[in-house]
Amino acid sequence: MIKRFNKILLTFSVLTIGTYTSSALAQQAPPVACAGYVPAKTQLIGERAGKKLTAAFEAYNQDNTPEAIRLLGEIEAKDPFDQATVNKFLGQLLVSEDDKEEEALKTLIESINVKTLNDKDHADVLYLVAQLSLQMEKYQDSIDWFGKWMDFTCKETSQAYLFIGQAYTQMKKFDEVIAPADKAIGLLEEPSKDPYVLKVNSYMERKMFKEAVKVSETLVQLFPDDKLWWTQTGFFYMMLEDYSSALATFASAYRQGFLSKKSEIKALIQLYSASDAPIQSARLYKKHLEAGLFEETAAELAALARTYHQAKEYKSAAQYYAKAAGKEAKPEYFQKQGELLINAEDYKGAINALEKAIESGVENPAKVHMSLALANLWIGDFREAHKHALESRGDPSQRRSANAWIAHIKTKAKNSGITL
Repeated sequence: MIKRFNKILLTFSVLTIGTYTSSALAQQAPPVACAGYVPAKTQLIGERAGKKLTAAFEAYNQDNTPEAIRLLGEIEAKDPFDQATVNKFLGQLLVSEDDKEEEALKTLIESINVKTLNDKDHADVLYLVAQLSLQMEKYQDSIDWFGKWMDFTCKETSQAYLFIGQAYTQMKKFDEVIAPADKAIGLLEEPSKDPYVLKVNSYMERKMFKEAVKVSETLVQLFPDDKLWWTQTGFFYMMLEDYSSALATFASAYRQGFLSKKSEIKALIQLYSASDAPIQSARLYKKHLEAGLFEETAAELAALARTYHQAKEYKSAAQYYAKAAGKEAKPEYFQKQGELLINAEDYKGAINALEKAIESGVENPAKVHMSLALANLWIGDFREAHKHALESRGDPSQRRSANAWIAHIKTKAKNSGITL
């Protein structure tokens, strides 16, 4: 079912039927703008048909559209102009009724099949038929009728070209969309997003991403207060792997308060991380995690820990791995926590975390034993260091490193007077 046409507009159109005078027409803009256009002589509806038409209008004006339609259907006008006028009114009324679109379209077309209506009425019905065809998904017909309207009136409007672009879009003739969209833009009296959106969609459907981002940039320039165009442009830059432009766009949008969705904040976090600004990435992540935008799951906490690790903020990274392990006791969380605490020179904390990794069944225990050997070495517990180094040596992948550290541990222990 199509949307009903605005009743006020319909009433205005109906009021004009058969009531034109030469003075009234002179005050209106000419319906046709063709060079050398001379207005045709104004015709008036015959008295007999006019009376019945007036009765139908009165019924319509009393909100009794079905009765108005019935009365119009009884009119058998002999004069072509009278019949065209009746069909015009009837078609307009049928448009406003449910499930009458096909009948409305047929009746309206009958009113203009032969040019008998006054020029303005003929032009108006051409445009109405084009609109109605579009709403009824008769897209090629709609394009053709808009063309006929332009040919008859020698007029062009931004809205007409926008409708044509929409019709091509619905037909998936995306390469045909750009020309009418550009025409629509050229005829705009003030900026409108609609033709630009048609162009973006056309380019995206054809995977012409560079062209799409240029149009999206224009939308940002024309409508800087609309967050949609900022985020759309930022994501387009990411698709093109232009991460510096993506970061600049998202960062500017964030400063203006335009980013609110998880995907948008995550994009900015990732862009900071990829642009050698991991500490900004980590701080932004932490801020929105604590604000509740992201749920404090083990996975989110571990992701934040990795971001702090990238920023070489080892204590903070270890802290969030510990929180992740508190949510889900994965051995790798304990392992990462322990390794980072070694980097932060918190050796006792590292030993505690690494032992938990062993206890919880870490996948590569030899590597963890090697880390335990080092942590114990740095606090001077050579016996524990030696024990873990020996454990590590059992894994071929760790054997060479373990042997080197075992020799070092033995030397340190001997120098300290400790027997292993």
